[in-house]
Amino acid sequence: MNEAVALQVRVQQEGPIPLQASLRCAQGEVLALVGPSGSGKSTLLRCIAGLYRPGLGKVLCAGQTWLDTTLGVDIPPQRRRVGMLFQDYALFPHLSALDNVRLALGHLPGIERPYRAMELLERVHLQGLESRRPTALSGGQQQRVALARALAREPQVLLLDEPFSAVDQVTRRKLRLEMAELTRNLRIPVILVTHDLDEACMLGDRLVVLHNGETLQDDRPQAVLRRPASATVARLIDIRNLFEARVLAQLPDQDTTLLDWQGIRLEVGHAPRFPVGEKLCWSIQPGDVLLHRRVQPSRGVKENPVQARVLKLVTIGGLSNVILALHTRPETRLHMDLPPHVVRRNRVREGDDVGVSLLKRAIHLMPWQPLREG
Repeated sequence: MNEAVALQVRVQQEGPIPLQASLRCAQGEVLALVGPSGSGKSTLLRCIAGLYRPGLGKVLCAGQTWLDTTLGVDIPPQRRRVGMLFQDYALFPHLSALDNVRLALGHLPGIERPYRAMELLERVHLQGLESRRPTALSGGQQQRVALARALAREPQVLLLDEPFSAVDQVTRRKLRLEMAELTRNLRIPVILVTHDLDEACMLGDRLVVLHNGETLQDDRPQAVLRRPASATVARLIDIRNLFEARVLAQLPDQDTTLLDWQGIRLEVGHAPRFPVGEKLCWSIQPGDVLLHRRVQPSRGVKENPVQARVLKLVTIGGLSNVILALHTRPETRLHMDLPPHVVRRNRVREGDDVGVSLLKRAIHLMPWQPLREG
């Protein structure tokens, strides 16, 4: 195994939980697993920790073989150096924060354990709260105790299973920032399971999309968002602009492929793998849908211009989501994200007719799968 890749996992079985997944994670890297409920995310964590044995599989960590079903190797959980943070934290309610962490330090001499436990609590910003029991701590503080305990074993891999699901949104944002800071300084692979795509993109160096136990895509978060491997992946990560089209022409001299999208001609980057006449799927990020300025036209107005009506405009925080209905196909919805000041400057309101452009280089093509557009 490449030393830089500290964790490698391959699992396969027909049932009772279908699995056809592979993972790799380097030292100091955070790998975020996303997918719908039942996609196998938590099962993969349990395979790594030794809490679930797949029909066929191999788990290699830090140069050691933890599982190899072909060779009959299956290291028990207590001998795998795994730090695991559960959704419910699983703290002992009758013990203080310090004692909860100290229990995980059995590999150290007794005299060293209180000092090391204090160091770990300070590392997660809980100094001064070491004598409190879990019931006297907030949800976020309990999560920090659980994280300190997970790190107490000096793990070779850290597994985080929906670690922020039990706290409110304000605490969740704060804990995300703290976790991002902490994981940057860890020299071990970190596997994060989450249903929250924003969380996965914020914390993950790479994103793995799972569905029905199968790895569908493994790439940097922005690459997955902008270039999903398939329409299935695009749906799973909630790509808002996902459509069907047909190839009209291939123009290699112009580095262009022409598409027919519901009677609208689109120019996209040359994609010779799609023959003329073939159906395909395509997507574009809402931020790459360019509003035509009403006062001073921008340079992008000539790229795939589309006329539409503003159906809905919602501003949340620093972003306005504009939902458009095409003039040529009013049932088709196109999403556009704009900074609020652009909305105000251009006086965009619900019911307005607007012109937009779909940036040629931002349109991503995928093999055809049947969709329900809108």
